[in-house]
Amino acid sequence: MKIGVLCAGDRELAPFLPHIENEIISEKAMLSVHEGTIHGMNIAALFSGVCKVNAAVAAQILIDCYHVDLIINAGTCGGMAPSLDLFDTVISTESAYHDVAENILTEFHPWLKSVFIPADPNLLSLAQSAAGRIRTDHKIVFGRTVTGEAFIADDGRDEINEAFRPLSVDMETAAAAHVCFVNRVPFLSVRCITDTPARCGSDEFGRNLDRAAAIAKDITLALIDEIRAKEGEATWSE
Repeated sequence: MKIGVLCAGDRELAPFLPHIENEIISEKAMLSVHEGTIHGMNIAALFSGVCKVNAAVAAQILIDCYHVDLIINAGTCGGMAPSLDLFDTVISTESAYHDVAENILTEFHPWLKSVFIPADPNLLSLAQSAAGRIRTDHKIVFGRTVTGEAFIADDGRDEINEAFRPLSVDMETAAAAHVCFVNRVPFLSVRCITDTPARCGSDEFGRNLDRAAAIAKDITLALIDEIRAKEGEATWSE
């Protein structure tokens, strides 16, 4: 089994790099892909760049060129639910675009049952096991995330919350989930909160990015351990 680790930015990928053994770096579509092993599992890891198209390009490259069997989207996000604080982590059960018309993906390809793209149930189960054994001062929660082409500070927050009731928001998750859905590749997002309604803005994001990325890395590595333990038992295509 080979795991794709997809991060949005270089500072989100950076915590993973010291853990990659027997590293080989190659380039596709101006993206540097780090192959090797983490905790005995074959890995292809990269950062895509910010925004939906970049994430989609990176996900398709991981599938077509590096032949990954599943993709974990690891990194950071903005908190939307008032119950969440800085450095809490959202593991997405489903994702949607908050800036795409509702009928685009239900009435046309890929004919989704709703606007929400579900995460892989097997990966969710393993993530719940991983979350249960991590010692952390911050919450790990499971729920909905939404994706769009803008950094959400105050503008648009109320409208997104009213329409989707998400736990978190980012600029990549739904795009990567979309690519995985049409390719029938299992997908899961693990994102740690850098900014909240009470502490919002790009400055807050910048201050908290490295710490949040390190937390997301720790949870992702715990998930990789769970995948390794269950390899051969889970039916990843369901």
